[in-house]
Order: sequence, then C-alpha cells, then structure tokens
Amino acid sequence: AEDEIILFEREMKEFWTKLKSIYGTEQINQTLALRDSCKESIKALSEKWSKKLKEGDLMIYKIQEYRNEILQQSQRISENQEHLTEVKSNLNQEEEQNKDLTDSIQELKEELMKKKEVISSKNKATKERVERLCKSKVLFEERLGLEIRRIHNEQLQFIFRHIDHKDPDKPYVFTLSINEQGDYEVTSCTPPLDCIAEFQLKVRETNNFSAFVANIRKAFTALSYK
Repeated sequence: AEDEIILFEREMKEFWTKLKSIYGTEQINQTLALRDSCKESIKALSEKWSKKLKEGDLMIYKIQEYRNEILQQSQRISENQEHLTEVKSNLNQEEEQNKDLTDSIQELKEELMKKKEVISSKNKATKERVERLCKSKVLFEERLGLEIRRIHNEQLQFIFRHIDHKDPDKPYVFTLSINEQGDYEVTSCTPPLDCIAEFQLKVRETNNFSAFVANIRKAFTALSYK
C-alpha cells in the first residue's frame, strides 16, 4: 500500500509539472487545491486502512491465542478424562477387593465358629468322660488298690500300690489324657511298660476302660516279679 502511495505521488508531481506549462496560475491553484484535498483524502484513507490492518492483525493474533488456549483446555480435559477413567477403574478394583476380603472374613468367621463349636463339644465330652472316670474312683481304689488324681490339662494320674510284695507302698503310675480325636492316650508310665501301646489301642477299639486299667495293673504286677 505504501509503494502505491509513493508511485501515485510521483505521478502527481509529473502531472503538475506538465499542467503548469499548459494552464495559467489560477487554474493551477485550483488544481493544486483539488490535489491537496485529494492528498488529504488519500492520507486519511491510508491511515484508516492502516489502522484497520493493525486491528485485523491484532484480531488474528487474538484468535490464534484463543485457538491455542482452546487446544490446551481440550488437552487438559482429555487428560482429566483419562485420569478419571483410571480412578474409576481403581475404585472398581478396590470395591471388588473389599468384597472379596469381606467374603473371606465372613468365611473365616464361620469356620472359626464351627471350630469353636467342635472344640467346645470335644471339651464338654472330655470333661464328661473325666467326670465318669472320677466317679469310678472308689470302685478302682477298693478293688485294685488304685488312687486317681486329676492333674493339669484335664489329665488323670493313676497310682497303683500294693503291687510289689517287698515294698507295698511303692507307686506304679501312668497318666492318661483324652486327645483331640476323643481317644484315650497314655502320656507317661512309670516304670515303663512295653505293652502300653497295645493296651491303649485295645481300649480305643473296645472302649472297655475297666479292662484297660486292670490289664495295666496286671502288667505292673508281672513286672514286679522280674
């Protein structure tokens, strides 16, 4: 636009030079006034369009800034959506894990309750059997010269005397308990008997406890003669 203005001014000067040689001063002055008016109009128009061009450039710059900002916001929104999706996925996994953990805890509670019931039932049965054995104390003492003592861990200690004719007060002792399976189990025997495992197996099969105690006494008696 500036090049066109310079070219236009040059052509105007040439035009006025030719015009002076042809027309008079008055006509030239009128023409000059017209030229000046035209130049002012051109200058105003040039300034106006220059301002418009600057405003246009500024508008383009602003539009580009807005476009870049929109792109950045879109990118942030996309990233936030991806993060939100990941968070939702993690929450779903945690909910599933919590559900599995809750189910496992419930299963463990139920299993523990069952075990407690079984243990309680076994303990009750053990106590009942020990009580029955204690009630047989008088019978055993009278017929077999036997003393029965309740010791730690619900065990019973059987003490035989009047076995060794040389030393009637010498004790022959074995200790009996009821194991987790509810079977009789000899935990100690003094003096030791080789046949105690056989007697223990037999009483588990027959549940004849009186015969079991009697057989142990017979074994102790036989041992005293050796």
